[in-house]
Amino acid sequence: MYLSMLLLAPARRSCTLPRSSTFCRCMSREFSDLMGPLVHGVLQKLLHCFHWIVPGYIMGGENRAKEKARLRKGISILVATPGRLLDHLKNTSSFNYTNLRWIVFDEADRILELGFGKAVEEILDFLGSRQADHVCKQHMNTKSAKFSRQNLLLSATLNDKVNHLANISLENPIMIGMDCKKDSTVPLKLSLGDAVGGDLEGVGALSSQLTENYNLPSQLVQRYVKVSCGSRLVVLLSILRFAFERETSQKIVVFFSTCDAVDFHYSLLNKFKWSPKLQPEANQEQKIVGCRSFHLHGNMEHEDRRKAFHEFTSEKSALLLCTDVAARGLDFPKVRCIIQYDSPGEASEYVHRVGRTARLGEKGEALLFLQPVEIDYLHDLQHHGVSLKEYPLQKIIDSFSVHGQKHHNKKLISLETHPWVLFLQKTLETFISTESKLKKLANDAFCSWVRAYTAHRGELKRIFMVKKLHLGHVARSFGLKDQPSLVGRSHQIESKKRKRDQKKAISFKRRKSS
Repeated sequence: MYLSMLLLAPARRSCTLPRSSTFCRCMSREFSDLMGPLVHGVLQKLLHCFHWIVPGYIMGGENRAKEKARLRKGISILVATPGRLLDHLKNTSSFNYTNLRWIVFDEADRILELGFGKAVEEILDFLGSRQADHVCKQHMNTKSAKFSRQNLLLSATLNDKVNHLANISLENPIMIGMDCKKDSTVPLKLSLGDAVGGDLEGVGALSSQLTENYNLPSQLVQRYVKVSCGSRLVVLLSILRFAFERETSQKIVVFFSTCDAVDFHYSLLNKFKWSPKLQPEANQEQKIVGCRSFHLHGNMEHEDRRKAFHEFTSEKSALLLCTDVAARGLDFPKVRCIIQYDSPGEASEYVHRVGRTARLGEKGEALLFLQPVEIDYLHDLQHHGVSLKEYPLQKIIDSFSVHGQKHHNKKLISLETHPWVLFLQKTLETFISTESKLKKLANDAFCSWVRAYTAHRGELKRIFMVKKLHLGHVARSFGLKDQPSLVGRSHQIESKKRKRDQKKAISFKRRKSS
C-alpha cells in the first residue's frame, strides 16, 4: 500500500495519507490535535465504501512509534504537521512516498506565520517537489518522483511569504478564486526568485484584490458595540444572559486575545452565582449564563482541547470561550453568534473568526466589542468591504431589573451610571475579591491583556494605543477593585526606558550631524 496524497497544514490541526493513491496535508500544532482526528473521522465516513483507501494522520504530541507502525503498514491519504512530517521523512526508513501524487498546503499563510517556512522547504526537497534550480539533490532518490505530481496551495490571503512558497512549490500554477464577477480560474506566471520577499509577476495585483475586499455570507448580521473599558465585563455578561434567555437552544463563541483571559472568564462563569431577586435562599442562586460553558486555547493539554471541542460540538446549547486557536479550520455546527470581545487586529483575522458562523446558508450573527478610543477600527474594516451596524445595547441593559425593578427613566443616562451596570459591577468586584484563586486569574489576565494590547502591528498601533487607556478602568474590566501595582510599575518603567532611548538616539544623531 502506497502513499498517494499528502496534506500539510499550520501545525497540529489535520493529518492524513492514501495507500493506493497518496495525498498529504500539513498544519499547525494547536489546530492539529483537534482537526487531525476530525478530518480523519470525516475521511473514514467518506471512504467507508472504499476500504482499499486508508487515511491516517501524524502530528506532534502523538506516539511516534505508533505513527511509524501505521506508516509501515501503508497509508493512502496522510494529514500531517510540518515538523512531525519532516521528522518521519528524515528518520523513518519505512516511510514510502514513491507513489505520492498530490501535495496540499492547507492555509499556507498560517503555516508560514507559525514559522514553518524552512521545514516546508526541507519537505519539498525530500519529496522532490521544489521548483528551483538550487534544490538539494541529495534527497532526490528513488523514493520520490515515480509519478507526475500535482501541488495545491490553499490560502485565504496572498502575501510575500505565500508568494515565495508558491514560487518554490508550484509550476505553471492556476489561480482559482471566489470572485464570481470575473473568470474564477486565472493562470499565473510566477518568477522564481530566491528572496523570500521577492515579487511574483501577476500575483501582486491578485494579492491586493484578495486582501482589499472580503466576501462574507449575506445572511451574516454584523454589529459592533461601543463600550468603555471599565464596563466591558458587565456588558459581556449582560449580552450573554440576554442571548440565552431569548433563545435557549443556541451556541455562542467568544474570542479573547490571551489564554489567561479565557481561563479567567471561564472560571468566573462557572463560579459566579447570584440571585436575580436578591433573596438569600441558596436555592434561588443561579449562574448568570444558563448553559454549559467550555474553553479552548493553546496552553491547554492535548486531551483537554480535544474533549472541549467534541463536547461543545455535541451540545445543542453551549458557550465557548477561546483564543484564535479556534478561528481557523474548525467546524462548529449550529453556532449562532460570534462575539469578538477583544479585537482581532488585522481584518483577515476578523473574517476568520466570524467564519465560524453563518455556514452552509444558515443564519449567523457577529458582534465586535470596541472602546470609544478604538472606533477608528471600523474604518479599517470598511477598507476591506466589511461594514458593521451598531448594536442596540441600551435596550438590552434596560431589560434587566435591579432589586426587582426595571429602569424606566426616559432621560438618557450614560452606560457607566446605569443602575444595572453599577449593581452588577459592584457584585462582581465583591465576589472576585473574596475568591483568591479567581482574583489571581484576574490579575494574570489583566497583565497578559495589557501585553497583548501593545502587540498590535502596523497601522493598527495608531488605533490600539496603551497610552489612550486608563489602566484602572482596564482592571475593572477584570472585576478588580484596584489596578495591580506590578503591571502599572512595569509599564511606567518601560515607558521611561523608551523615552530615554529616544533621547539618546536624538542626541546621537545631532552629534553625528555636527
